[in-house]
Amino acid sequence: MAKPTPTESGTNVEDTPGDIARRLIRTADRGTLATSLVGAEGWPYASLVLLACDHDARPLLLLSDLADHTKNLKTDARVSLLIDGTAGYEEPLTGPRVTLQGRLQPSGDEMLKRRFVARHPGAALYAGFTDFNLYRLMPERAHLVAGFGRIHWLEDFLFDSTGAEALAEREADIVGHMNEDHADAVSLYASTLLSLPGEGWIMTGCDPEGCDLRRGGQVARLPFANLVRDAEQARAELVRLVKQARRNGAV
Repeated sequence: MAKPTPTESGTNVEDTPGDIARRLIRTADRGTLATSLVGAEGWPYASLVLLACDHDARPLLLLSDLADHTKNLKTDARVSLLIDGTAGYEEPLTGPRVTLQGRLQPSGDEMLKRRFVARHPGAALYAGFTDFNLYRLMPERAHLVAGFGRIHWLEDFLFDSTGAEALAEREADIVGHMNEDHADAVSLYASTLLSLPGEGWIMTGCDPEGCDLRRGGQVARLPFANLVRDAEQARAELVRLVKQARRNGAV
């Protein structure tokens, strides 16, 4: 799939505000979490956190019980989460960013924890510790700034993954298969479709709207042209993308 043509804010002219917000969430591997500091008269406390998301694009955080932000949210689960998509912009204020407001809820879903660790391989060192727990942000609204003059409050921006449960169940198999048997295809996605330099890109996730790639400390997002709901549809789209990459590379 050819790379989209960006506007001055780095988004497509046909994108809805919800599309832009959701893409920022799916692309990000970190964010700034604001909680209400315990014992400090509710003063806001901002901290860096690593991010993944579920198939609906709800952010996932793996947090230590010893961290101040975790102590804070156990008293007041209401948080704000800033996701900054302005890196690399000569004028950062022309780039997109979104602030999510909602409540962080503990999640015992092992499939979601595996999804987080796949996106952040280093987390495998501590994900099993008893004082680390997975949390999922349940957003109630979002404030999107997609560039100068493009500002929106949103309440409807998540993806409805109803009917795509089969894809979530097979995601680890799909990702493992692509990395083990089709590393050349993953490399083509990165180099040809996304114009990313370097070797050693791996796939870390696959959801109805696209797949996630990683190389060292760099992450990337490859959108699908067609929504996928199960493993067979994902396979068809991934095959289509590698064919597109080979055609592009031959030009």
